[in-house]
Amino acid sequence: MSGDMNFASLAPLWPEILLAVGAMALLMLGAFRGEKSMGEVTFGAVVLLALALVLTLRLETASAFDGAFVVDTFAVLMKVLVLAGSAVALIMSVEYCRAENLQKFELPVLIVLATLGMMMMISAGDLIALYVGLELQSLSLYVLAAIRRDSVRSTEAGLKYFVLGALSSGLLLYGASLIYGFAGTTAFAGIAEAVSGGQASLGVLFGLVFLSAGLIFKISGFPFHMWTPDVYEGAPTPVTAFFAMAPKIAAMALIIRVLVQAFGEVTDDWRQIIVFVSIGSMVLGAFAAIGQSNIKRLLAYSSIGNMGFALVGLAAGTEGGVTAVLIYMAIYLVMTAGTFAAVLSMRRGDAYVEDISDLAGLSRTSPGTAFFLGVMMFSLAGIPPLAGFFAKFYVFLAAVEAGLFPLAIIGVLASVVGAFYYLRIVKIMYFDEPAEGFEPVLPSLGAILAVAGVLVIAFVAYPTPLLTVADAAAKSLF
Repeated sequence: MSGDMNFASLAPLWPEILLAVGAMALLMLGAFRGEKSMGEVTFGAVVLLALALVLTLRLETASAFDGAFVVDTFAVLMKVLVLAGSAVALIMSVEYCRAENLQKFELPVLIVLATLGMMMMISAGDLIALYVGLELQSLSLYVLAAIRRDSVRSTEAGLKYFVLGALSSGLLLYGASLIYGFAGTTAFAGIAEAVSGGQASLGVLFGLVFLSAGLIFKISGFPFHMWTPDVYEGAPTPVTAFFAMAPKIAAMALIIRVLVQAFGEVTDDWRQIIVFVSIGSMVLGAFAAIGQSNIKRLLAYSSIGNMGFALVGLAAGTEGGVTAVLIYMAIYLVMTAGTFAAVLSMRRGDAYVEDISDLAGLSRTSPGTAFFLGVMMFSLAGIPPLAGFFAKFYVFLAAVEAGLFPLAIIGVLASVVGAFYYLRIVKIMYFDEPAEGFEPVLPSLGAILAVAGVLVIAFVAYPTPLLTVADAAAKSLF
């Protein structure tokens, strides 16, 4: 094999190679320059993610390592969303880290490494590749959750996440080993062949249950959601924003790829798992958030509910259903980025506040922030004509077309209950007596919030680009 051949065969991996080499370089820079290099390392990390995004957009359909690493339209779309989510989280972290004296250059490096793991997960075409990507992502996230070593809450968040994450990895590995034992291969294409004709052996089905449990933990779906509120509350806010965006998209991409490409022939078997998780997540997300006073805990339950809604589309098991999930995840990313930009703007003096009651009268002290945060809340509640309404509309439509009427009805009812706590925030901002005003919003946070708000409002006027890309991505899977 010539050197040229080796070089050419690595073409699908260029974005990953760039992130891996770049992360090592940034780590060296941080190690030699010490804590004062935080700004340079963060800037370098954002540039790296932007370059990786450009390279990802230029990828062509290909596979490497005998199909263990796959690049298709689906992978490109999900990688772009993950890279965008990671870059936005990094930009949001700059001022927070300065104000909270969290000058740890490891934070941006860990975000880059976690993103590398997520990109490997999205392109996994084999159970071993899936596990390698998942662990690289998870190990980085465990450290990120506990990066504030002097804070009891942050350390507790990291420890909880680590213990439960280790349990979920064990379940996933056990499931993978069962599937390998009964199917005789770890490749998704081989597994699909082993279950073709719709007749999967009992061993493979048991393996599928354990594998699904491990993956559902990663999107914090019911009943593996217990870590989410504590980790969201305890971790530094930019880290929470990162957790809410990129890892969720990568894990959802992985679930879709495994179920559609490896187990597409036994849709009826895995649909039961997805329907159960979806209903549990939607109902829990709707009811558990009502009593929350901390906005980060509320957003944790909101994200659990959102993952439940996204799974409604996947339960349909059709190409249209997958398209609906992809549209949902893209809109979810925008809404989450906007909401966390607003949460990070809640600063009085040197302290960041997280209580919902602190938003009282925000419309009078900071009308711009209140307006855009209000838009995010209305969109998350699914009020038309905002993007969040269409996100839910497409997944419910896919479920109805697949004949899953009870699932769609439960989804609509959960959405109505969830609207209560989103609209309560709007009520507090617009109708309560003003609390003390916040510090002026920083340009970077204001820009993220404004762009997210405009995208959410404008989606109704021009939805075609997202619909076309999501459709092409779903087609490439089937």
